[in-house]
Amino acid sequence: MQEGVIPPKTSDPELNPHYEMIDAQLTTELFGFFAPTRPDIAVKLANLAVRTTARENAAWIAEFNIIMYALASKTTSHITLKDKTMWMSKEARKHLPNTSYPAKMYDFVLEHYTKGSSWEEARDGLHEKYQIRQEDGYKWATLDQSCNGCFAAGINFGASIVSLLYGEGDLKKTIQIGALAGWDSDNPTATWGGLLGFMIGKEQVEKIFDQKIATKFNIHRTRKGFPNNGIDTFENMALKGISIVDRVVVEKMNGSIDTEKNLWVIPNLN
Repeated sequence: MQEGVIPPKTSDPELNPHYEMIDAQLTTELFGFFAPTRPDIAVKLANLAVRTTARENAAWIAEFNIIMYALASKTTSHITLKDKTMWMSKEARKHLPNTSYPAKMYDFVLEHYTKGSSWEEARDGLHEKYQIRQEDGYKWATLDQSCNGCFAAGINFGASIVSLLYGEGDLKKTIQIGALAGWDSDNPTATWGGLLGFMIGKEQVEKIFDQKIATKFNIHRTRKGFPNNGIDTFENMALKGISIVDRVVVEKMNGSIDTEKNLWVIPNLN
């Protein structure tokens, strides 16, 4: 972008050799929250943002997470959080081309989980298969000279699936496994922590960790150029998010807002 290239050309493989290295995770799954129960709309909303940095496998990985976030709002009160996260992940898996390495990584971890392997065995198997043997066309352990692809989209997606499936909807367990799995472990822990935190709510998160959650955030710790010297509150962010959902429901879903009952009316696709 500093050279004058504008998104989505910034992820063009001919211009950006890292088009599969850095996916848009941590910046685009939020689009799923903006399109509750409608992954198809969420993916369309996020298209440009995803392709600012990512193409092909990395883009599909980002979209997997977007779909998970969109499905988080779907009412499934009759099943446990464990079963819901499993269902959500299987729905998101349908978006991955079967020949792609993210699809094969997901299936590999799911197979280990289903047959009763420990999460450590699944993680080590993932490392051996993709970092060492570089199967299914996954070459970033060699292509990246800085740290053998330690922060590549692919291997970190595989690790995120380990923490998601073995975490079984338990917030602490999911974060713990994600952190201990290694690689660029702040990503999957943030992604699934944010997802599960949304699903169970602020009060339950505070109860789980036995402490109050901070209400302010200083984005200038890692970014720059934001108003109010980078200081914002989570309540303010949530209100902005709700205003975006209002527009998406009305303009993209042909739905409506019931101000009396304080809810969104979203047409059923079926």
